[in-house]
Amino acid sequence: MPRVLTEDQVSDFRDRLCEVAERLFAERGPQGVGIRQLASELGVSPMTPYRYFKDKDDILAAVRASGFDRFSDALEAGLASSSNPIEQAAAVGGAYYQFALEHASAYKLMFDFDQPTESQYPDLVRAVDRAKQTMTGYIRRLVEVGVLAGDVDLIAHLFWATTHGIVVLHLAGKLPGPVDINALGDESFRALALAYQPRPD
Repeated sequence: MPRVLTEDQVSDFRDRLCEVAERLFAERGPQGVGIRQLASELGVSPMTPYRYFKDKDDILAAVRASGFDRFSDALEAGLASSSNPIEQAAAVGGAYYQFALEHASAYKLMFDFDQPTESQYPDLVRAVDRAKQTMTGYIRRLVEVGVLAGDVDLIAHLFWATTHGIVVLHLAGKLPGPVDINALGDESFRALALAYQPRPD
């Protein structure tokens, strides 16, 4: 009969399993990793992960939710670093690039892999929604104070698409050597901000 685990023991094992899964999923793709491989990495029996997760898709959802929450933590910290909307925007952008570069495996699983069953995992849905809010909130503030003008959601998604594109090119080693990712991010922000400057009546 399996021993009864405390909440801390359950949480600790789930965290360790998710840490291993994040690395392997990012390296090989979710389809290239099995429960046996995850168990072997942790030195436990192949059946042990099933005490904590329903199946591999459940593990992937937990890994991605954790990534989105850590990402949101980083962006929200940037937002809270100033009350000036322009400084907030710069801090959020910097936090975005820093997270993506320091947590490339998590970032890849968050945005590069499709999980058709995503809607079946409430914690993942919550984490994704939270991340979307962090990526649009700072744009809303810029529009509210008149720095930018236009549809908030459209502008926010354009800024996000540009930032994501820069990150993906950098992580793939496709940016030319002399180009610094932060400098490119700053320049893209200036260009987009200029395009959405309020027009005089």
